[in-house]
Amino acid sequence: MATAKPKTRIKTAAAPVETPQTREQAAQKIARIGELSREITRIHADMNDQLAVVKERFEADAQPLKDQVDALTAGVQIWAEANRDALTQNGKVKTAALTTGEIAWRLRPPSVRVTGAEAVLDLLRRLGLSRFIREKSEVNKDAILNEPEAVASVPGLAIIQGEDFVVTPFEAELAQGGA
Repeated sequence: MATAKPKTRIKTAAAPVETPQTREQAAQKIARIGELSREITRIHADMNDQLAVVKERFEADAQPLKDQVDALTAGVQIWAEANRDALTQNGKVKTAALTTGEIAWRLRPPSVRVTGAEAVLDLLRRLGLSRFIREKSEVNKDAILNEPEAVASVPGLAIIQGEDFVVTPFEAELAQGGA
């Protein structure tokens, strides 16, 4: 019977973290965090500037092709509508196969558009059609936070609060305009 090999343990060294020992060292670290954050912001802005230029160039290159596709599609649709009965076997199928592709007619799912929601709700109520009105009940979390002692014994409710450690380097804002 073969004996099992012992599991290989992989050890990794802990990441070295410089921990400030004085208030001044902590202030220096915060200043460095600010410098690095501003550099990251500059790099991000440069990336977005370059991406915008590249995207604009490729979109401009593609636009004439998109226009051709739209024109060709419109022409095929006009032909297909004129020949719909033959293509769909008098409405028995929704797809017609051609030698280079297929065309199809698809119904979108029905949807409801409501304009003037309050007036529609009022009219539905007056007509006795309240089955078409959804009343939504939900826990009022703001009220619970205002009166936590009133719901302290309710199972399923818990008020939680976490703590974040935030480092905010000081930064000066540039004056706007030439006033």
